[in-house]
Amino acid sequence: MFEELEDVKKQCLNCTSCALSKTRTNIVFSDGKPNNKLVLVGEAPGYWEDMKGRPFVGRAGQLLDKIFESVGLSRERDVYICNTIKCRPPDNRNPLPDEKIACRKFLDMQLEILKPKIILICGSVALNSLLPEERGITSVRGRWFDGRYGKMMPIFHPSYLLRNDSREKGSPKWLMWQDIKEIKRAYDNLRD
Repeated sequence: MFEELEDVKKQCLNCTSCALSKTRTNIVFSDGKPNNKLVLVGEAPGYWEDMKGRPFVGRAGQLLDKIFESVGLSRERDVYICNTIKCRPPDNRNPLPDEKIACRKFLDMQLEILKPKIILICGSVALNSLLPEERGITSVRGRWFDGRYGKMMPIFHPSYLLRNDSREKGSPKWLMWQDIKEIKRAYDNLRD
């Protein structure tokens, strides 16, 4: 598994399939623990991710780590993290359709190697890439969908939670707390 992922990463390093390859500092391939249990697919790298070459390392990533820790999960031990797009779009804009198409092969190869039983679809860009028939993250977050290898659940992106600070019942942070508890239950029920 590790060697196969490294081969895909090398291909990604040499990719010039879209204009983002000209403006990137680093490709942002993955972080966390490669495994066949739990994979989080995010949207696209931001400034800090581009600088460090790892997904979810800015404020949103720090919040994501706290969310995982709240139920006893960690990226170092339990979660493989990757993005739909491996290079940062300028000014953190949403990726263009041709950029998503150019990068899709790398995401598909990662998922084919890992064959994860649970995929967390983090944010609307990831949702529209992995479940294109579903349009609104707010209406589908917290629901299980059947995927190629197992179950998939859309969740709010942590950057959205940073902009919506309320913890009242029904708020995005409260809903995320319900989602992460459900994800942990499903994770605990997985068999090796």
